[in-house]
Amino acid sequence: MNVLVINCSPVKTGATAEIVRLISEKISVKHQTKSICIDDYDFKFCKGCRTCHNTARCVMDDDVTLIMNELEQADIIVSVAPSYWADIPGQFKAFIDRCTPWSNTHEPHSTIGRGKKGYSVALRTGSGMKECDRIIQSIEHYYGHLEIECCGKLGLCSVEYKENVASRKDEIAAFCDKILML
Repeated sequence: MNVLVINCSPVKTGATAEIVRLISEKISVKHQTKSICIDDYDFKFCKGCRTCHNTARCVMDDDVTLIMNELEQADIIVSVAPSYWADIPGQFKAFIDRCTPWSNTHEPHSTIGRGKKGYSVALRTGSGMKECDRIIQSIEHYYGHLEIECCGKLGLCSVEYKENVASRKDEIAAFCDKILML
């Protein structure tokens, strides 16, 4: 199986990137694994023109298509997002907005291959799970409109810096073990 692990943070070297690295490393023992960072791609904000509601294509031609090609190639997608004001980072939200051509909320719409499994990981600096739950809900909402089956989630609180991830390795490994069962 092909696994895509997405760093939904604009920070390429922080705690989110470290979690992406650990997940990718663990999953790669059984599955072909690729990780990407949302900030490595150049795309514009959705203009809200709704042309895609009639054409199933966006009027803009940028790196959103490249990211969607990565999702197309994947059997399993793992999105790892930190909390930015109690939700997903703006860069990831901007990408999701641009996925409207693939959304099942209108016809016609483009599609990615069926049968994909989606996993969500949320992290935040505070100690309560409420923000992690909100982030996971945002990711799962996105998965739902792309008809990606939500199969697992992990919320990690009190993680601010890359160094804070080391003490959470067992939780991350247990999360990965569920993916490895596929």
